[in-house]
Order: sequence, then C-alpha cells, then structure tokens
Amino acid sequence: MQNKAGVGDRVLAGGSSGGAAGPMGPDECGTVVEWRSRVPRLDLGSLVDSDDEDDFSYIPFRTAHIHFDPPNPSSALDGVTPCQIPYTQQHLNELEQDIIPEDLPAPTSKYKLKYQQYKTEMKEGYKQYCQRNAEKTKSNIRYQPSPRNKTDDKNAQGEEAVTDDLTTLDRKALLQQRYADNPYHAQQSTRKSNAEIVAAEKKKQSVAEQVMLDHLCRAVISDPEQNLTTEKPEGACVLPDSNITPLRFRKRTLHETKIRTHSTLTENMLSHKVQFDCRIISRNGRDACRELVGFFFIHDQSLTIYEYRQFGKNRTNVLPFIKKNTYSHQCGRRKGKQYQLGDFYIGANLTFLSSDHLRLPESIKENALLILRITNIDRVASNDLRTDSVEQEDDTTRQEANDRLVFKAIQDKLKEQLHKRGVRILTAMGKYFQQLDKERNGLLDKADFKQALKVFHLEMSEKDFESSWLILNDNGNGKVDYGEFRRAIIGEMNEYRKSFVRKAFMKLDFNKTGSVPIIDIRKCYCAKKHPQVISGHSTEEEIKLSFLDTLKEACSKSDEVSYGEFEDYYEGLSIGVVDDEDFVTILRTPWGI
Repeated sequence: MQNKAGVGDRVLAGGSSGGAAGPMGPDECGTVVEWRSRVPRLDLGSLVDSDDEDDFSYIPFRTAHIHFDPPNPSSALDGVTPCQIPYTQQHLNELEQDIIPEDLPAPTSKYKLKYQQYKTEMKEGYKQYCQRNAEKTKSNIRYQPSPRNKTDDKNAQGEEAVTDDLTTLDRKALLQQRYADNPYHAQQSTRKSNAEIVAAEKKKQSVAEQVMLDHLCRAVISDPEQNLTTEKPEGACVLPDSNITPLRFRKRTLHETKIRTHSTLTENMLSHKVQFDCRIISRNGRDACRELVGFFFIHDQSLTIYEYRQFGKNRTNVLPFIKKNTYSHQCGRRKGKQYQLGDFYIGANLTFLSSDHLRLPESIKENALLILRITNIDRVASNDLRTDSVEQEDDTTRQEANDRLVFKAIQDKLKEQLHKRGVRILTAMGKYFQQLDKERNGLLDKADFKQALKVFHLEMSEKDFESSWLILNDNGNGKVDYGEFRRAIIGEMNEYRKSFVRKAFMKLDFNKTGSVPIIDIRKCYCAKKHPQVISGHSTEEEIKLSFLDTLKEACSKSDEVSYGEFEDYYEGLSIGVVDDEDFVTILRTPWGI
C-alpha cells in the first residue's frame, strides 16, 4: 500500500508538472482505476425542479457504494499497457446499474400530497379522454351504412367528390385540427391559468377604482356652486389662514369638502352598475386588441368605457375611452333608442358615432361608426338588477328574433359547404373583398356580394339573399360593410373561442403594431406535440411548413400577417370544429397559451 500511495502521488505530481512522463505500469493503472471507483456516478434521475424539491432530494456521497474490479494485468497484450485496453461488457453493465441508496428517508407529507394530486388529475384526464373516444366511436357506428344502402352511399360519395373536392391547401389546413386528438391536461398550465385569473381580477379592480375616483371627484370639483365667491365687506383683510381664505383658493380633497350640491354623485348611486368587457370590431389589429372595460349605471341609464393599458410587467394605466353619458343605438332595428339594461349581454353590439368622440384614435375615426362587442359581463350584478327593473317585450325584440332565425338558416346551409374548406374560402374571400373595396371604407353594393358568392361557389337562393340584404341594408343607401355581411351569412366564432385567437395574436404582436412578421410566427410556432410528429409520420418542420403555406395564402403581403388575416384563418378552421375545448386545444398547443 505504501508503494501504491507513492505511485499515486507520483502520478498526480507528474500531471501537474511540465516534465515528460513515461508510460504507466500495471500497478499505477490499477491505482488510478481504484481511485476513480471511489467517485459516485451522477444520477440525473434524482435531479428535480426547484418547485418540487424536498428534504429527501439530497443524497450524501458516502451512501453510494460502487465497486469496480481493477483490470487484470495478466490479460494485457504484449507491448500494450492495461490502461489502453477498453472496458469489457461486464464493466459497462456495472456502470449502467442504478444506484439505490441504503439510508433513503421516508416520503414526506408534502410529497405524498403532490403525488395524490397528480394521480387524481391524471385519472380525471384519462377518464375524459376515454369518454370522448367512446362518443366518437358510437357516432361512427351509428352512421355506419347498412348493406342494402351501399349503392346509395356510393352515389352520394361520388357527388361529394365532385362538389367537395379538397385541394392541397385544404388538406394542409385540416392538419391543424389534429391537435384536438391529444387530450389537454389542465395540470400543464395550472400555474399559468391561475396567474391569468389573478391578473384579470387586478385589472378589473383597478379599472373600477379609477372610474369611481374620476366620477366622484369630478362631480364635486366641477360643480358650479364651488366657483362662487362670498361677498366680503370693504376694508376686510384676508389673513393667510385656511379657514378664512376664500373657498376658491383653498386646497381641498374629496373627503375634506363639506359642500352639498344637488348634482353631486354619491358612491351608493355609482355602485348600482353592470361591469362588462368589450372589444372593437375591426380588422386593424392594434384597435381590435385594445382592452376595454365598460360600466352601465342604473340610476341615470348612462354608460362609460375605459381602456386598460399595460406597459411592460408592472406599469399600467387606465384612461377613459368613451365619456360617461347617455347614448342611443346608431344602427339596426333599435336605431335611435336609448341603451337599457337588456341591451347588455355577451355577444351584443354597442354602436357609437365616431364624430361624437374627438379623443378617439385616428384609426378609429376613419370609420363613421364605432362598433363594440361585449365579450364578458358581470352576470351576478346583471341578474340582480334585472329582477328589480321590469322590461316589456316590444315589437322590435320580436323582429330581432326573427332576423336571427333567418340568418341561422342561411348559416347552416353555407357551413355544410364550408365544412372542410373553410380556411381556404374565408381567407380568399377576405382578400377578394379588399380588392373590390376601391374607396377603402369597407362598404360594397349588392352586385359585389352576388359576384363573390359565384366566385367561391357558395350556393344561396335568391330568396335568402334578398331577405338578408333587406335586414343588413337598414339605412337604405344600397351599401353594406363586407365584414358585417360575411358575419351575417356565414357566422363567426363565439367570444370564448375568439378570446384565445386574440390572446395568441397579442402574444405574437408584442409591439402592438397590428401585424406580425412571418419570421416571428415561424419562430413561435411549435409542432412538437402534434399527433403526427409524436407518432413519427411527420416531422416538426413538415407540420410547420404546412401551417405557414396555408397562412401565407391569406396574406396580402408575403412577409407579414395582419390581425384580420390571422382571424380569418382561424375563423375558417373553427367551422369544422364542433367542441369549444377542442378548438381551444388547437390554439393552446402550438402557441403555448
């Protein structure tokens, strides 16, 4: 052992010195192998995330026992040292064996709780996945053709092959629907969704506080009675005292003022309100992605809308977008009628004249009409206030219900024709309408819409077209906004689906310019979890290229995508997806939202 220790010292010393060293002998090589055998192997399986670390994640080195047999010098070839002989299969098998520590502590209660939660979530996710697969198989069995109807089915399939011939772009677009085949596990985004809920609640709270603060302060300070000065006798000196200083020169806050005026609002009056979220219906991405929060006050039937802006992670700002006042409908069956509580529900449109609001952005002032869509509403407050107020059903309500039935029948017919080619038709139709719009105001006449239906082979009876045109052309000028016409006859996504489309685009458009370069979309799109990539039938690059090819067809510019074009793509994709959660999975998986 003394000889070996000396050799080990000599080996280490030789490695640090600059002198030449000769080949090692058998004893020296055995010493090196024995020295290496004391070093434990790194177990990558014991490495966990920082959030999942526990007391048992640290294993001392002294608990790992690894023993290697030193190489046998007698098996060395002539002229070759034992250190130059490669490891045998027996040595490699010993290296690959898992190391089980002897004094591993028992799992803690924290680990048991995490494991139980994980086990419950996995069972629930697998149960939902099995139920969905069972429903799909039942539907397939239910509509399986019988032997006596095989000839009729063959004829029907032949007709479908002629009328519904899918192109290469249609097949590439349908690949995006395959994301819904994989069940979405809520565990993957539990933290992210909780953070989004907290952020949304903070946003609503900050906007509500700002609205109350603005209107309560303005009600007192802007009151005419505060500007009145009291008459003072001649020769009276004014002392620099806050109690004797004239009222208009005093520095007061809201809680210090003791003036009682007839026009002053109170917090109790403003508390009877309905809060709602809304968005601007526009193809301009910068305007469509504005975060707007509105309030409808019951005491005077007035409403106001604020815009919530966020700069970076911590800086936010809340500014009035539509000032508080009483407003009326500007189009439709209710044109000229004042807004009431029954006009506020998810999916309802609020119309304003752009000329009445001088502080609106210039991009919004280009259109004579500002249309806002309610995306979310405080249901509890709305239901409580509806019970107190009684609204009678009038003729206008019945006419609107009939109009919705007319559009619903037309939409069902056209959606059957657009079931598998919705992406190609809707994106091409958007480009076609923009080319016809020479004045760039979004308005087209009846002949343009008839021609568009013929170009894209959308069959629509003359009766349905005339009835829809009569409803849409309410002002009688012979022109209709082509976005409104398409939404009426084809339909659109519900607000739940559209919120995820806006969220995906806002993630891409971090500069809030309204358009995203194709390069950025290529970088952010992730196809790792596509079913065909997982099964090995396609590569990530193939799925990504198929998505980019179909998206580029919707773009008027080859190097960037606008919000309207991005929305048209997923509008067409949404037609072939029945379940809302399946559509959300199609957006969540590649964009990571």
